[in-house]
Amino acid sequence: MTGNDKLIRMATQMADFFRHQPDRPASQAVAAHINDNWAPQMRQDFVALIREGAEADPIVREAAALVRVTQQI
Repeated sequence: MTGNDKLIRMATQMADFFRHQPDRPASQAVAAHINDNWAPQMRQDFVALIREGAEADPIVREAAALVRVTQQI
């Protein structure tokens, strides 16, 4: 398993956890957790994987659109 595979796997575990939580949509909860706890490079790599078409749970795909990434100059 590569580091990139691990990012998708971790996001999927979050999706599984938040899927049945009543507080807010699971994709928002996953994105919030990623934004609050993952380093900028992890977030950037995760979003890039999703944009490149990595296989992922629909909640993970929705969350990726809400993840903050640092713009490269």
